[in-house]
Amino acid sequence: MTSPSAPLITLAWDEFDPMRVTPLTHNLIDHPLLQREALVELGKRCRGTNRWYSFASGVEPGTDFDAAAELYPSGQSAVASLNAIEDAKAWVLLRHIQADPTYRTLVDEAFEPIIEHIERVDPGVYYRAGWIFSASPNTCTPFHIDRSHVLLCQVSGTKTVYVWDPTDRETLGDRVRDDFHARHDLSRARWDETFRARAHVFHLKPGTGVYMPLTSPHMVETSTEASRTISFTYNTAATRRRGRIHVLRDALRRMGMEAPPVGSHIAFDAAAWMASSALIACGGPGGHAPACPSLRRRLAYAVDD
Repeated sequence: MTSPSAPLITLAWDEFDPMRVTPLTHNLIDHPLLQREALVELGKRCRGTNRWYSFASGVEPGTDFDAAAELYPSGQSAVASLNAIEDAKAWVLLRHIQADPTYRTLVDEAFEPIIEHIERVDPGVYYRAGWIFSASPNTCTPFHIDRSHVLLCQVSGTKTVYVWDPTDRETLGDRVRDDFHARHDLSRARWDETFRARAHVFHLKPGTGVYMPLTSPHMVETSTEASRTISFTYNTAATRRRGRIHVLRDALRRMGMEAPPVGSHIAFDAAAWMASSALIACGGPGGHAPACPSLRRRLAYAVDD
């Protein structure tokens, strides 16, 4: 195991652009908290909570991510799937591992050595979290986006990750991001097989990974072997500002008004950020679930939502 003072995640920090998809490497393969036995025990501690999500193999890139568990029920517990993931024909996510005292130490161990590199170009880091994915062979993670920056690290097995730029409006338009930030609604995120040609493609093996900016569309396919992956996510002052702009755009659209593309009109973005901040502070749009709590409060760690 790597010493706590050594970075677990390595990225070309001198060239780091928070809005650019970037490969990374890591030293998490042999971490004791990421071995099968430890994950089974974590799965047991997640029973009776919403900190796990599972579905059966058969899910396709265009499957609704939030409905996958209902459309493709695994037929067995997450613990049983984790214990025999090679044959389970299942996909299991252990969510918000920072809520578990033991695994919060792992999240901190990953972030602390790199936080200064992130802060240098993307200040105001908050809302750190961890997510562990275990997947049987030939399993798909549907096309979707996330509300945080993502450091995805492949621990065991191999998979192919397709990632699109966060500014790629041909793959996913601003309206989808408006819906997502305001209401966690991905119903307009429609998959098209032609998207593959536009993607950054990463064939991940243990020790490799990829950094994905906020709302970078992505889709994942495992190979003929089982896969284990951990993602560390976080938000910053810039992601919070961007999310609030999308919330205001959504509110305007609901009133019959259209807004310019995000980032295309500095004055509008500034006004939208201020107006949305006021609405959120008053508990208006973006200030309550299903909008992400990170838009309202700058918490050190993410919370279940």
